Amino acid sequence: MQLTSNSFQDGQKIPGDFSFCIQDPAHHVCLGKNANPHLTWSGAPTGTKSFAIICHDPDVPSRGDDVNQEGRTVPTSLPRIDFFHWVLIDLPATKTEIEAGEFSSDVTPRGKPGPAALHNARQGINDYTGWFANDNDMRGDYYGYDGPCPPWNDEIIHRYIFTVFALDEDTLPLSGKFTGAQAREAMQGHILAQANLIGIYSLNPAVAL
Repeated sequence: MQLTSNSFQDGQKIPGDFSFCIQDPAHHVCLGKNANPHLTWSGAPTGTKSFAIICHDPDVPSRGDDVNQEGRTVPTSLPRIDFFHWVLIDLPATKTEIEAGEFSSDVTPRGKPGPAALHNARQGINDYTGWFANDNDMRGDYYGYDGPCPPWNDEIIHRYIFTVFALDEDTLPLSGKFTGAQAREAMQGHILAQANLIGIYSLNPAVAL
């Protein structure tokens, strides 16, 4: 299988239009347009009954002590963990392209609704749900796509890995507020093929992209 995008090239910077936050010299960051990027894929094997798409950042700090703190940085040496930005399942096998902004076109405080989505697909909650859990203005269930917003003082460039999975099931056995990790687990044993597309992003002006 092959996964490509008109929104950014593999291994290149994700534009601010597809990001939750962009650089702001006065305040470090401000909100971006938060549109989902264009994606198109081909080469799914015979027997494909549905597609799933997951976007995750494997470079998120495992501890938040230094995150976005003045006079401090998040060091390169800090262990990193996954952060899920998009969990989309049950896309019909006839669907092989997603337009830019089709599933998300802005930042929605308290999150976008779900799990029901376009094309009779379903979306899980992304990890902004946990990130904003203690923020009275932002907390809620963040279904669907919400783009990059890495710490503005992180020493490393973050990678955003979009993966499309061709599955041998029409519907995954998930319900309610399912997560990226739960979607991955449910797909085990049902993946016929998959393809990746990687974008990079940083909000740290000291880090060259």
